[in-house]
Order: sequence, then structure tokens, then C-alpha cells
Amino acid sequence: MKLKITALLLFFGSALMAQNAQDTTYWTIGGTSSLTFSQVSLTNWAAGGQNSVAVNSNFSIFANRVKGRGKWENSMDLAYGLIKQGSAGFSKSDDLINIVTKYSYQITRDNGKWFYSGLMDFRTQFYEGFDAETGLTKISDLMAPGYLTLGLGISYDPSDKLSFSYIPLTGKFTFVTDQELADQGAYGVDPGSNSRAEFGSFFRAKYKNDIFESKLELFTGYTENVGEIDVNWQNALVMQLTKVLSMNVFTQLIYDEDILIEGDDGETKARVQFKSVLGVGLTYGFGKNLSE
Repeated sequence: MKLKITALLLFFGSALMAQNAQDTTYWTIGGTSSLTFSQVSLTNWAAGGQNSVAVNSNFSIFANRVKGRGKWENSMDLAYGLIKQGSAGFSKSDDLINIVTKYSYQITRDNGKWFYSGLMDFRTQFYEGFDAETGLTKISDLMAPGYLTLGLGISYDPSDKLSFSYIPLTGKFTFVTDQELADQGAYGVDPGSNSRAEFGSFFRAKYKNDIFESKLELFTGYTENVGEIDVNWQNALVMQLTKVLSMNVFTQLIYDEDILIEGDDGETKARVQFKSVLGVGLTYGFGKNLSE
């Protein structure tokens, strides 16, 4: 499975390069990569505490093509982070693979803001993850879970920085290929099953400028958990301090009725998940409009 994911990432990149080689007139391609590192070292420290080392890496690339009434937007976001505290080994602090492709076609020639749209969103992670309390119980892995969202709908793009999509015909597929987790019914699949399909509607709002990106995604099912809304809200701020040094802030809020989490009260239920990553490190940005 890991070879399949690697092949998918390579295919995504090579497909964009192939398109670029055929027709560079209408493409805009760019992205950023960052690496942040932090360390705390204590010796005979009266106030207490633990030595710690943390490293986080992020890579994002986009390739957008606009020609006539058609607009094709592609993005790939990759992230991985590790942290070590005290005498414990390294554990994962961040892990993401997210590939999105969206094709839009102007509804009328006279209005360049409204589009018919088709969307594909795929996300998973690189490596296995363990519970935070003991670090011994595996709770996730590559394609466990994996999410694939496919849909058809309309989009409203009032500017090149802001867009809204409503996809009333949406299929949301959840994959749990780790059989141990699948047997537990993790991430909403039936115990023993490796996948689950839902049909519903999907809303996506996205804002992006030179230093900040925010993406809000909402999904509700037509036949299961009717009235419940799954939320995925991501924000990224990258501020250049010098030519190569930057401050990075990443946050993500998730609420999913199918992800059950045991709380301090001992009750297992759907809960709001929140993650934030703050760091100062090396960042490299690249990209240009290929028509220039």
C-alpha cells in the first residue's frame, strides 16, 4: 500500500509536468517548503521540565490552468513532524498527504464568477500513529484512515483569492486498510470492513493570498447521520522574517461523527479535534506564471 501511495504522488507530479511540457501558456505553478526545528536542553534545572527535540516539515505545491471558460486547479500538501521528550523515543506530531483537483467551467460567457464544478479530494497519512497516553496502541496508519471525496456542483469565485463551492452530489469514501483497526470498526467502517461509502452534500470555502491560506470544508449525509455536519477547517500562515527564515503557524479543527475519541471522563464519543503547529525555520517559496 505504501508503494501505491508513493506511485500516486509520483503520478500526480509527473502528470502536471507532462501537461506543462505540452502547453505552458495558461499555467500558474508554485509552492512552498519549510523545515522548523526546536530544542530544549535542561541540566540540574531547579524548576523542572524535560529535554525535548521537535522537527516539522511541510511541502505544498499548486498547478492551475485557466483557458477560455475552463479552469483546472490542482494542489498537493504534504506534512510530517516528530517530537521527542525526555527519555521517550520519537513520536509523530504531524502527518498529512492531501491531493485536491477541481475542474470548473463558466456557466455563461458573460459571467466569469459562476462555474459548474467537479471536485476530487484525497487525504491520508504517511505512517502509523499511536495513542498519546501510552504510545503503545496503534490508532492510525497509511490509508487507515484514507478519505476520498468526489462530487459535482457549482462554484462561485468572486476573486482570484476567494472561492466557494457547493457540491450537492458528493460521494465520501472512508478506507481503513489496517485490518486490526478495521476489525474494531475504527473511523466509522463496519467492524471487519475496510471501507465505507456515504452520499451527501459538500461545501468548501477557500481564501488564499501570499502569506495566508484558510480552507473550510463541511459535509452532511443524506441517509446517515442526517443533520450532522462534519467539519474540517485548516489555516496556514507563513511570514517571511528574512529571505529564507520564516515563522509558520498551522492550525486544523476537525469534527466528524464517525471518529470516536475517549475523553478524560471515560466516555467515548465524537469530539472536536484541534491541532496547532508553531515554528520558526527555513522556508523556500517557488513559482511563476508560465505565460510570462
